[in-house]
Amino acid sequence: MWTSGRMSNAKSWLGLGMSLCFWGLMDLTTSVLCSTPGELQVFLPDKSQPHQRAKRSWVWNQFFVLEEYTGTDPLYVGKLHSDMDRGDGSIKYILSGEGAGIVFTIDDTTGDIHAIQRLDREERAQYTLRAQALDRRTGRPMEPESEFIIKIQDINDNEPKFLDGPYVATVPEMSPVGTSVIQVTATDADDPTYGNSARVVYSILQGQPYFSVDSKTGVIRTALLNMDREAKEYYEVIIQAKDMGGQLGGLAGTTTVNITLSDVNDNPPHFPQRLYQMSVLESAPVSSTVGRLFAEDLDEGINAEMKYTILDGDGADVFDINTDPNFQVGIITVKKPLSFESKKKYTLQVEGANPHLQMHLLYLGPFKDVTTVHINVEDVDEPPVFEPGFYFVEVPEDVAIGTTIQIISAKDPDVTNNSIRYSIDRSSDPGRFFYVDITTGALMTARPLDREEFSWHNITVLAMEMNNPSQVGSVSVSIKVLDVNDNAPEFPRFHDTVVCENAKAGQLIQTVSAVDQDDPHNGQHFYYSLAPEAANNPNFTIRDNQDNTARILTRRSGFRQREQRVFYLPVLIADSGEPVLSSTGTLTIQVCSCDDDGHVLSCSPEAYMLPVSLSRGALIAILACIFVLLVLVLLILSLRRHRKQPYIIDDEENIHENIVRYDDEGGGEEDTEAFDIAALWNPREAQAGGAPKSRQDMLPEIESLSRYVPQTCAVSSTVHSYVLAKLYEADADLWAPPFDSLQTYMFEGDGSVAGSLSSLQSATSDSEQSFDFLTDWGPRFRKLAELYGATEGPAPVW
Repeated sequence: MWTSGRMSNAKSWLGLGMSLCFWGLMDLTTSVLCSTPGELQVFLPDKSQPHQRAKRSWVWNQFFVLEEYTGTDPLYVGKLHSDMDRGDGSIKYILSGEGAGIVFTIDDTTGDIHAIQRLDREERAQYTLRAQALDRRTGRPMEPESEFIIKIQDINDNEPKFLDGPYVATVPEMSPVGTSVIQVTATDADDPTYGNSARVVYSILQGQPYFSVDSKTGVIRTALLNMDREAKEYYEVIIQAKDMGGQLGGLAGTTTVNITLSDVNDNPPHFPQRLYQMSVLESAPVSSTVGRLFAEDLDEGINAEMKYTILDGDGADVFDINTDPNFQVGIITVKKPLSFESKKKYTLQVEGANPHLQMHLLYLGPFKDVTTVHINVEDVDEPPVFEPGFYFVEVPEDVAIGTTIQIISAKDPDVTNNSIRYSIDRSSDPGRFFYVDITTGALMTARPLDREEFSWHNITVLAMEMNNPSQVGSVSVSIKVLDVNDNAPEFPRFHDTVVCENAKAGQLIQTVSAVDQDDPHNGQHFYYSLAPEAANNPNFTIRDNQDNTARILTRRSGFRQREQRVFYLPVLIADSGEPVLSSTGTLTIQVCSCDDDGHVLSCSPEAYMLPVSLSRGALIAILACIFVLLVLVLLILSLRRHRKQPYIIDDEENIHENIVRYDDEGGGEEDTEAFDIAALWNPREAQAGGAPKSRQDMLPEIESLSRYVPQTCAVSSTVHSYVLAKLYEADADLWAPPFDSLQTYMFEGDGSVAGSLSSLQSATSDSEQSFDFLTDWGPRFRKLAELYGATEGPAPVW
């Protein structure tokens, strides 16, 4: 079915009660449906035309009805009419399909269709219905069922809406005019194909003169030149969308667009001060902070990043500057050690610049600034400083006590230049081998040095200011003790030397070596020979191998254990040092019986003395007797000890005290009388007649040697300095106990009648000395006099 192009106006014509004819095509037969407010007429063509099909009584077409009808009566839509209807009510019209009976009703007698509900095209644009004409009496269809459409005619009842609003947008500051910011879109629910109800026009209600909007596309653009974020950062723009092409009476909707100006680097940095004053202590360590600078920049983020640089100034090599990445602050630090005495003031030229620039904004620059910094160095009371900062000293081990080995020098770096006093940190020299002069800093030896005991000494010398003892400096002194040939070579161990009875002349019986605690530069070299007293030994001789070893050889054969079981061979060992030192080591050679291959069988001569007929049983009996005798002896000793215990009180079990009376402070033990209280507790221990029992632990009185020792001796200047130094150390020791200490230093002098009993620096032999005077020294030296006065025994057998 088709309709003319004027069909869209049928709604208004029907509403006015005017007649309208619709042209249509039914089963290849042309018919005309003319509708009036009261009837529906169908005109059929001539029946004489060829190819005519069966007659149809009606033709359906589209009906139109306005939406949003607000009247109180049902809205008339249209009329259905069959040519079989004679107006007598015999035809019954039935309406079915979408909305039938709910939205649309039909008068079954007249065929009038009405809308009984308010229609909204935005909810449903059209309805498809079916109509049928029935015989009222029989219910037989008078016409075939046919479909027709009722379309809802649109009116402008919906305003434009921004479904995505409110909007958020960002545009860089200083953007040129016309820069696109964002596009907004409004939708209108009205029919865009009918009239202007859905044609939207955009306009800006708020946000001028900064922004504009395209009326057709809704694109928002910048409208003002050089908008500055630092002046105003946030903008609220209100956009309106109006339908009906913006004409009067159209509906409108609005939305909000929040626009933020993003930052660009359009502001150069600036120091708020042209001159900064700072100060730092001269004791400030390297990398410590002196002060901070800040170049203000109105930009933010990466555009506000700063790089600080020292351009010039006499402190460019002494100080450094770094940038704090969190706060963009320039931190000035110490680069080299400071000295108030050397330089009191420094000047720096510091630059702050933006590292990230935008080429199109360079005309707003330069993006850097320069300021001046004055740094004052403040004086600090510093400890003494040693020059040099380390000492290395080489000292021979035979250096004399009191010899100055090094002058230690320190000075006060302050302007006051206070006096310095020297001392040694005793924790670094626990053996007290060295001493330093308190005023001159002369480092001296205080004890004999022995390289073989300590080859290195690492001591710490302290320097203290007189006016401020808390200021103490220190320096390390490494002392290497040089070797001196002061140790004679000797045998390292006992040599178990054996000579067989069947040994031949010239046979090797032992190879000996020696050790020397010294360490000469050219290495050790030892010389071996027989001692002078054994130079003509008929039994053995020695051959030097020239490799620090020697061979012991036999001079004869026919050694016999029964004749002599052991031989003692003195060997003289000399080193190659200066002076040459030597020692004599005695080699013990034992005679043993050996087999033909030289293997030792027995070194005990008793094996030859036992009778051959002595059986094993006899040996066991002898050993049993010896064991019984030992048991008897131990039993007797135990009984005697047990018998004496009740009469003697053990000192450890004695819970009483002994009374000791001291008459005076004279001769020590000689003037002390001790009373044994045990005699009072055990009457059986008391002697008859009341005579006191002499103490067994009392030593016989002797004549004191102190009377022979001169009481006055001259004190050298070295000792005097040493005493003064020790006194000053005691006075300056801050950790000393709060009481005085008296130290007395005396000498034995040179007037001892006993002389020296040491073997050092003795004469050539003991025979050249006389020890008869020992008998005059009292009971204590009687044993010594007997030993040195006795005649020598027989000479050793070589």
